[in-house]
Amino acid sequence: MHIEQAQLVSPSILQLHLSGSADTLQPSDIIIAPAVKIHELTVDGSVARVKTSPFDLSRSHSVLLRGSGIVRIDITPCLEALSTDVPLGCTVQNDVYIFRLFAPRASSVQLHLYDDVDDDLGSVHYLEKQDDGVWHAVLERPQDAQWYAYSIDGPRETGEMYNPRILVGDPYARAVATRNAFRHSARCLLPDLIPEYDWEDDTPVSILPEDLVIYEMHVRDMTAKQHAGDADVAGTYEALTDSGTQGSISYLRTLGVNAVELLPCQQFAWIEPPYLRHAGDQVYNDWNPYERNHWGYMTSYFFAPEPRYSRFADLTPGHWNDAAPRHIEEFKNMVKAMHRAGIAVIMDVVYNHSSQYDYQPLKYIDKKYYYRTSSNGTFLNDSGCGNDLNSRMPMMRRLIVDSILYWMEEYHVDGFRFDLASIIDDDTFVEIRERARALNPDVILIAEPWGAAYNPGGFSDLGYGAWNDVFRNGVKGYDPMKGRGYLFGSWGTSVPEDFGKWILGSVRSKGGPFLSHAHAVNYLESHDGYTLGDFIRIATGTARPGQVIEDAQALLRLDEHQLGIARLAAALLFVSRGSVMLHAGQEFARAKIIADRGIPDVTPSVLDHNSYEKDDETNWLDFSQREVNRALYEYYQGLIQLRSAVPALRRAPEYAYTFLSSPTSLASGFHLSGSGDYGDVLVLVNANHRDEAVYTVPADVQWNILADARRAGREVLGVHEGAQVRVPALTAMIMVAAER
Repeated sequence: MHIEQAQLVSPSILQLHLSGSADTLQPSDIIIAPAVKIHELTVDGSVARVKTSPFDLSRSHSVLLRGSGIVRIDITPCLEALSTDVPLGCTVQNDVYIFRLFAPRASSVQLHLYDDVDDDLGSVHYLEKQDDGVWHAVLERPQDAQWYAYSIDGPRETGEMYNPRILVGDPYARAVATRNAFRHSARCLLPDLIPEYDWEDDTPVSILPEDLVIYEMHVRDMTAKQHAGDADVAGTYEALTDSGTQGSISYLRTLGVNAVELLPCQQFAWIEPPYLRHAGDQVYNDWNPYERNHWGYMTSYFFAPEPRYSRFADLTPGHWNDAAPRHIEEFKNMVKAMHRAGIAVIMDVVYNHSSQYDYQPLKYIDKKYYYRTSSNGTFLNDSGCGNDLNSRMPMMRRLIVDSILYWMEEYHVDGFRFDLASIIDDDTFVEIRERARALNPDVILIAEPWGAAYNPGGFSDLGYGAWNDVFRNGVKGYDPMKGRGYLFGSWGTSVPEDFGKWILGSVRSKGGPFLSHAHAVNYLESHDGYTLGDFIRIATGTARPGQVIEDAQALLRLDEHQLGIARLAAALLFVSRGSVMLHAGQEFARAKIIADRGIPDVTPSVLDHNSYEKDDETNWLDFSQREVNRALYEYYQGLIQLRSAVPALRRAPEYAYTFLSSPTSLASGFHLSGSGDYGDVLVLVNANHRDEAVYTVPADVQWNILADARRAGREVLGVHEGAQVRVPALTAMIMVAAER
């Protein structure tokens, strides 16, 4: 008989799985090292249950069975059993501060209090450990101190990251100042220093999924390249609320979108290690000459807004960015202003992995608890970002759920888009759904349905929307050189029957992944990859990947053929069931050209397909490009108005659709027959690049044309009568039955 497995199922219960019957086993046969006192032994077949004095979770233990070998004790079941509902972080109660930190394997936790953010020395206080893995301390207030941080010690084995000389922030901190260096040393603001905020009469913006027109955008990019307004607030939360600033809320209202999806605004590690220089701890940056993470998919603090977008931010290298708490008010002002404009606020949130190179607190509190790791302690990397969080652990799950609810309650956020969502477990998503809908039944929940796996249908089963790459890859394609879609003159990897799948929201009855069209978030461009405009430029041969652009102005302007493709893409997006998502600048075929800033090992004047690190004109929106392709911008404006004015395009049932064909290849359309709730609608698409398409339509109806090859909107562009409609090449015609 030998030990096959030894598991600590609670701090005082050790369970041994043996290769044979344990009936003859005695307590004296069991030796635990380091020594733990054995109180009681019970046996059930090949399983022995040993009641002991509490294990010290900060130390690794092994168990020896006399004559039968020795094994390391797995404490994972014990950690999984530990949970608490007590408030975490720093809370204020009457005349005291209560500090609580969940660190189940730590051997000591020290609290450091500072009067000023840049103090090197502060007062030190020891926290005490509770049975539930929470360390706590109670201090009287008021204190002279304004800022705090923690130092934590624990196991020093291979793969661990405990280091009491490193100070880290509080994972539950509401406002954090960090030093402008890649380690982002942190000081957390005491919560009673955050002023109360007057939300006035603000309430969430409730929009049905099929009515959503989402504008994915980066806070800084919208206003950083100034053409008007105050340069001091360019690229900030405040700039978005300034009607005199190009790219602000007034621009969004004029375009007509009703929701924004903000690229990550939870505080993130925006500075990365120095390029081609050793930075200690075996960190060597040979991938990022910019030494920046601009997009923000490296979250450090899940409850704190990013202070970099504050007008009070100090971004000087080596300085402390101590915008807190003023940036909190700025973020709330932005949300309130969006709501007053009828625009819902969706946050792009990153709970699948965390920041990588800074003093990310979860890594130094308990790497093996909060992260998915291998047997030798290395981070798992299904995210491709260096480290994956372990949402299955109860207190990591609680942190995620608490964070979501906090942004809803404290910041009035209307919804969330979950980055690389398949890395997060289903039970966590179920709890998010139930708890979030209890606060706001109309909360917007959207998954990016890949990461560790590809599962858009699974998120639909959970009641979540998901980015619909079935639509994107079929209509546009996945690569402008070798993977083009329907828009470019062939079915690509699709078949004609897929047209109906795209239009109906990629529902399962049509071979798609979604239970309901309401779960499909249809899109053709996002922050990832080439812009749709650049995809078209490359696919039509006016640019090549890696080609140095000699005449940027000539490249920006789409020719008539390219404009036809761009308009057709937009029309297909807006006549399909489901939510609609645009990326910032898509409406004017934004070109993303790498700016020449003298960065080593960077070739400027090349179209960029992965600009995550470029905090410069490569990413910042240049609204002069809108004037270059003004006709396309106005077409998008018109389609947004048209979709709003024709509810059948958003809400008609599947049985109302009759799909139409034409003898011309790549010509597909549909007729929506009025069923009393909606009037008749015709959408006639011709993706053929040369030939017109002829459709046979109901002849007893007078059709008002709302969209043709060049224009779209609520206004009637013309009237059609008769049984045949001729649709020019690269055109979508949208018509509604005239009232008689």
